[in-house]
Formats: sequence, C-alpha cells, structure tokens
Amino acid sequence: MAERISTPSKTKQIIEENGFFFKKNFGQNFLIDTNILDNIVLCAGITKDDCVLEVGPGIGSLTQVIAENAREVVAVEIDTTLIPILKQTLGEYNNVEILNQDILKTNIDGIIQEKNGGKPIKVVANLPYYITTPIIMDLLEKERHIDTITVMVQKEVAERMQAGPKEKEYGALSVAVQYYCDANLDMIVQPSCFMPRPKVASAVITLKVLPERKVKTKDESLFFHLVKCAFGQRRKTLLNSLYNQGKFNLSKEELTAIITSLGWDERIRGEALGIHEFAALTNAVFDKIHG
Repeated sequence: MAERISTPSKTKQIIEENGFFFKKNFGQNFLIDTNILDNIVLCAGITKDDCVLEVGPGIGSLTQVIAENAREVVAVEIDTTLIPILKQTLGEYNNVEILNQDILKTNIDGIIQEKNGGKPIKVVANLPYYITTPIIMDLLEKERHIDTITVMVQKEVAERMQAGPKEKEYGALSVAVQYYCDANLDMIVQPSCFMPRPKVASAVITLKVLPERKVKTKDESLFFHLVKCAFGQRRKTLLNSLYNQGKFNLSKEELTAIITSLGWDERIRGEALGIHEFAALTNAVFDKIHG
C-alpha cells in the first residue's frame, strides 16, 4: 500500500512542490483526514468487483483509497492544473483513469458501457458546494446506470436531501432525491478535516438509486414541474403557486377543485406534501388537462 497523500504535511508538500493555487471558482477543499477517506469508501460499499466514477479528485487523496478497494476508477477533474499532479500522485495505480473534463459534459453512459459492460456503477465524490445539486440531478434525471452515489456535501445540503414534509430544510431537492433514491446520512465532517478549511460543516451522504420509483405518476415531467411550482414561492399557498407559475390554462376555481378533491384544505402549502401527495396531485392535474 502506497503512502497516504491525505495527511496535512503530505498535502501541503504536494501543493507547494507543484506551485498549486486553490481556485475559488472551483470550490476546492482537499480532505486531509485518512480516517474520513477510509469511512467514505466503507460507506460506498466499494469492492474489487466495482467500477467507480469519482467526480473532482483534486490531488487524488480519495482516489488513492478508492483504487486500493475497487476494480477500476475513472476520475473526472475539471481543473487542468491538477492533471499533472494526479498523474504523479496516482502513478503507481494501474486501475485509475484520469479524465480532464467537466462532469456535466462527460459521456457518463459511455464510461459505464465501456468500463462496466453497462452494469450500474458506483459514484463517489467530494463535491464543490456550488455545483452539488446540478451534478446529482444530472446523474438521477438522466437515468444513468448507477447503483449508489456517495458524496461529501455541505451539511445543510445533506440534511435537505433527506428532509421530510413541513421540515425547514424540505424542498424540491428533497422530493427529487427521495423520488429516485433511499438517502442515508453517513457522517458529519468538521471543517478542520479540509485544506483550506471551509466555513461550514460537511456531511457524507449515500444515495441508493432504486430500480423502480417509489411512486407511479401519469407524467413524470409534470410531477417535477408541480414540485418546482410548489417550492418556487414557499410562503404562498399551493393554490396560488400553481395558479401563478403552473401555466396549466386552468382557472383558480378549477385548481381549487383539484386540491379539495384530494381531501386537502385549499390553503395547504406545497411544503406539506410528500412524494405520494405530489404523485396524487400530478395525476389529478393530468386528468383535468387531458380529460
């Protein structure tokens, strides 16, 4: 087993030797705690049978631990200045491929087909806070062949992913994640475990992508449109949110009739609905539009 590069002194040495500067626009924070890295790999359940897609490997601290436990790792890094560093830190691992690409423009389905014969892969990432939601939604909405997504994110985002109706953190991301996955918050990670230190605590969360949705709807895109409307103006009632943003060509009276037909008070807010209620609302709106 190679020397771990995730200690504070080794990370500092690699950064200084390569004249690397942290870029704010990429939200770079490198993990410098070997126990946390071991735990991430443990939470992801990585075995020698697995092909793992890693997003944002940085200098390779987590990549190194994944490579020691997985069959193969494809690490996608957007920052060109990190590529020579990764080639140096991961040089002795013959099961790692480094791609200098933007993950949102990467042919993920092609990687899954080529590296894993189309079978579901595991995704592991220490995600920059500013791009957490777009990356996760890209992986889920495009129906990639993915088994689990184990990510380090801002603690508040992790809490949002598994929040339930009426909870403060509950929102469109909560519904989307719970529509596709079972979410498990694995651990909280303090700022002192990173270089440079972020201002807030982080968390590792594992999303187990379900083979089938928890709810069936007559129109999935309508389901997500309704969710977006419901949380777009949180302080407004569901009725007003749908009327103002829905563009359904339905009168306020027709929307009121839909809401009350489901047994709800017409003053109900979107944040009171769980995924089953949103599915029922979707089907009712669908029937009214196409009835």
